[in-house]
Amino acid sequence: MYKDVWKWAGAFRKTNKNIGVDRWQVAIELKNLLEDTRFWIENNAYSPDEIAIRFKHRIVSIHCFSNGNGRHSRLLADIIVEKLFHGAVFTWGAENLSKESENRRGYLNSLKLADKGDYTELLLFARS
Repeated sequence: MYKDVWKWAGAFRKTNKNIGVDRWQVAIELKNLLEDTRFWIENNAYSPDEIAIRFKHRIVSIHCFSNGNGRHSRLLADIIVEKLFHGAVFTWGAENLSKESENRRGYLNSLKLADKGDYTELLLFARS
């Protein structure tokens, strides 16, 4: 799943990318996300699936690492829904999302809708 990612695993990116926050804001935005997520959980702001999906979407938008952000975010969403809420992990379309396919296009389209605040399709895709 992570191949060459292990060479730099855990180290925040050192350069800016065409997506994500400025490199110097990564740690700050990650802390804000963790605080927001704690609030969502403590106040039952969303369903367990939606909390995990909102977390997944936002951590990808922060773009903590040079590579592997999508895989990392899906893994974290699975951990949140399984370990915190005792639910089933997501299926993420039950196909490899790294290779170009109709499934990947659907996933990317659902992410674009989530970028606009509509998480419906991403929630459906995660359980497809």
